[in-house]
Amino acid sequence: MHPHLFPAITLSSMIIAITLIHCPTSLRAEDEQYLNCSAPLNCSGLTDLSYPFWGLNRPEYCGHPSFQLDCSNDAPRINISNINYSILEVNKTLQTLRVARPDYWDTICPSVLVNTTIDFTLFSYNTSDANLTLYYQCPVPLVPITSLISTSVLQFNCTINNTNFFNYCSPNIYSPDLSSISNSIGACNYWVNVPVLLPTPVIATTQDAVKAVIDGGFMLTWNASNPQCDTCLGAGGLCGSDPNTSAFACHCQNGTFVSGCAGPVSSSRSFSKLKREVVIGITAAMLGTIVVCIIICCLRREQLNKALIFRRTARKNDENVKSFILNYGSLAPKHYSYAEIKKMTNSFINKLGQGGYSSVYKGKLPDGKLVAVKVLSESKGNEEDFINEVASICRTSHVNIVTLLGFSYEKNKRALIYEFMPNGSLDKFIYHRESSATNCHLEWKTLYKIAVDIARGLEYLHRGCSTRILHFDIKPQNILLDEDFNPKISDFGLAKLCQRKDSIVSMIGMRGTAGYIAPEVFSRNFGGVSHKSDVYSYGMLVLEMVGGRKNFDAGVSNSSEKYFPDWIYKDLELGLDGRTCGVITEEKETSSKMILVSLWCIQTIPTDRPSMNKVVEMLEGTLHSLQIPPKPFLCSPKVSPMESSTTS
Repeated sequence: MHPHLFPAITLSSMIIAITLIHCPTSLRAEDEQYLNCSAPLNCSGLTDLSYPFWGLNRPEYCGHPSFQLDCSNDAPRINISNINYSILEVNKTLQTLRVARPDYWDTICPSVLVNTTIDFTLFSYNTSDANLTLYYQCPVPLVPITSLISTSVLQFNCTINNTNFFNYCSPNIYSPDLSSISNSIGACNYWVNVPVLLPTPVIATTQDAVKAVIDGGFMLTWNASNPQCDTCLGAGGLCGSDPNTSAFACHCQNGTFVSGCAGPVSSSRSFSKLKREVVIGITAAMLGTIVVCIIICCLRREQLNKALIFRRTARKNDENVKSFILNYGSLAPKHYSYAEIKKMTNSFINKLGQGGYSSVYKGKLPDGKLVAVKVLSESKGNEEDFINEVASICRTSHVNIVTLLGFSYEKNKRALIYEFMPNGSLDKFIYHRESSATNCHLEWKTLYKIAVDIARGLEYLHRGCSTRILHFDIKPQNILLDEDFNPKISDFGLAKLCQRKDSIVSMIGMRGTAGYIAPEVFSRNFGGVSHKSDVYSYGMLVLEMVGGRKNFDAGVSNSSEKYFPDWIYKDLELGLDGRTCGVITEEKETSSKMILVSLWCIQTIPTDRPSMNKVVEMLEGTLHSLQIPPKPFLCSPKVSPMESSTTS
């Protein structure tokens, strides 16, 4: 026997043995999934729960990934959009849950004030739900106090840091009979929406009565069903998910499949089927023997080919980077090695932030200058996408556009080096729920200047460059502030380049962040995608600066993103200034001007929105020269979330 064939024959024998053992074992593993999912889930008083719920004795693959139950409390709890809810009742036929906020069970004055939010891709509010609004830390009592009972407003007490504040509870602060006191409630520091069951409760005269209404919870309808689930159940299978991909899967007695059971369902594998598996295994082993022989003969040649391919790929990537540097000349930022990136960030020890596809670290250049180093994940695109992102920002030179100082590209390791912005991103100063620093700490003069400077930066991107740049991701997280609170637009990962003469651009799919995406981006029925899409995002950004809260919630439907603009538009119609943290008389003109301009920017039809140069002109003009814009016709749901974000 040839000595080179002996390892091949030995390996072939091993393949045959492994195949004969593995085939039945793999089927037993799939049968085990079916048996595990057959057992119902009994959780803290709720019994006989099945798909989409999982927990305790039911593994994750027996349910939907987002429907894990925590059974360690008196009532089961489910986490929706980072908020825990206690489940009081489950109706599997109607697919409804009656849930309640556990943080309000013991007190009406929780230590952390969080708005009620849900994932609208999986849940929806029920028609039996109403909205109860709790207002906290109001600086003055409502006037007159004697009108509180007639207006269905309850005053309650909360002691925070040994200080008593005026607090109020109302089912609807915008009803006509509350218009006379809405100015006082508008000056409250915090407000929280807590859904309750219809009919809308008449607020009693005690805190216990309000707490009892909240303890009753509200209804949610879940939408975790998959059309394939009916097919799966009809074939005798059990609905679940793939343990590797979390996608829908059908667990059957003879295996796990994409939808229905692929073969006849039986209580045990037949002998003929087992024999067929053995034949297939032996055939595969014989083919494996041939393949192993070929591999042994060509092993050295294959190793040489792999080394050659690796060198060619690395050389091609290096040539792309060199080509970029030659094409952009002095415009190209400095190219650093990945070793230099690790050195300037002290091995990535100081993390500034985390995104969906990147992490940002604080670093220092050899000359001592502080920088922000954005390290992209290895799964984000290819070298062409990376070069395009660098090329976009290299075309810019403006005081309100962040400066790219350098980049690194080595195989699958990519990094961008930006100027360091000491005050971080704008969102830290406008969402009081996420930070102790709210927009109440920024003067209206500063907020107004930030809004104008962002508009100038966008005007430059749209008109100041030889190639028009559409950003497509304007939001507070992408607006950075230097030590003097001068704003700079950052993150051009979703940007698109087009000729200045082109008013409409072609784009496959949707890009941007929920809550800031213009209607025409997710539906061409509203019009073509153009620079007016950035104008819409800018308008939503300014509304958040004025209102001090988010315009949307993670996973909400497109119509629900209009809730906050609808709210502030009503405020405008009532002659209010729209400011949630209190506005003195001298600042009303500035806030009203920002509101009017932002409402013009979020008009549904792109042609109704002003260009960014017109936006700058409107902001710098007088309030009397601005007209009240039409109300956008995208309506909001009955209950709309205020806070949370998600980036796509």
